[in-house]
Amino acid sequence: MSALSSFQAVLDALLDEHHAFPRTYLRAFSDIQPVHLRDLLAVWPQVGVKRRRQLLNDLRALADDDTLLSFDDFARPLLKDEDGMVRAAAIRLLWECEDTKLIPDFLRILTSDPDPATRAAAATGLGLFVRMGEFDEIPERVLRQVEDALLAAATGGDTSLVRRRAVESLGFSSRPEVPALIEAAFAQSDPDWIVSALFAMGRSSDERWQDQVLAGLTNDHLRIRSAAVEAAGELALRAARPLLLEMLQEEEEPEMVRSVIWSLSQIGGEDVRTVLITLLDQIEDEETAEFLEEALQNLDFTEEMNRFDLMALDPDDEPEE
Repeated sequence: MSALSSFQAVLDALLDEHHAFPRTYLRAFSDIQPVHLRDLLAVWPQVGVKRRRQLLNDLRALADDDTLLSFDDFARPLLKDEDGMVRAAAIRLLWECEDTKLIPDFLRILTSDPDPATRAAAATGLGLFVRMGEFDEIPERVLRQVEDALLAAATGGDTSLVRRRAVESLGFSSRPEVPALIEAAFAQSDPDWIVSALFAMGRSSDERWQDQVLAGLTNDHLRIRSAAVEAAGELALRAARPLLLEMLQEEEEPEMVRSVIWSLSQIGGEDVRTVLITLLDQIEDEETAEFLEEALQNLDFTEEMNRFDLMALDPDDEPEE
């Protein structure tokens, strides 16, 4: 069967609203050939809205499981889809794409798209380019344009969701205006704002937020506690290690336990390796065992980086005067 005829089967299945779309066809959308993309876009208006949304959500889940897949070429033209949820889902498929040609599209969507969820998705997508700008991977003028748009969104009159996503993306930024925004978000009584503040703190590479993160680790609200766990790992806060080790014994929520384990692997230090190996010896579930093995590999990386940092600071290595 030729490639064209086999892709026609994918199109036929997509248009068949009476049957579920076969999951085996999802990979056909990765690195899609131009001729296939052309044919797909030609029939796309005939695909029902619910099916479009479901397809994009399924593609996102598949991309999370297999990082070698790329749906970028398919997602780009869908940024102008008539349905807001489809546009938002297309942006989510592009969140890992480092192509700076996306910046004008994301800025346009952030400032003028009629759908709040789509604007929020664009605010999140722009965070990648803020991070790239901090590493001098995009021109400074472009970084400033992105930051200015996010600052305007964070402080403007848009919905809470859009403003929170803008604050989260600005967490990567070293602009002097940003810490006050994060502090204001953390001071809110709304748990959603506190969660967003903690996400931004974790992205900041700034230990000034240690006290706020430690406070979040003992918060009664599960999502705040989870965001604080992630931030503690991202910031490699050694002061968080005793609390995280205690949480590992007390937490019952499986996802929270996994987050604690991963954060401990990012922090390293005393007892962490022993605890993770002990857990691995006790676990019978294969999936959890694989996760623990990945965490131990990450711990190896963390400890190697810590040794490198200590060597870099060793006064015996300083040249004699």
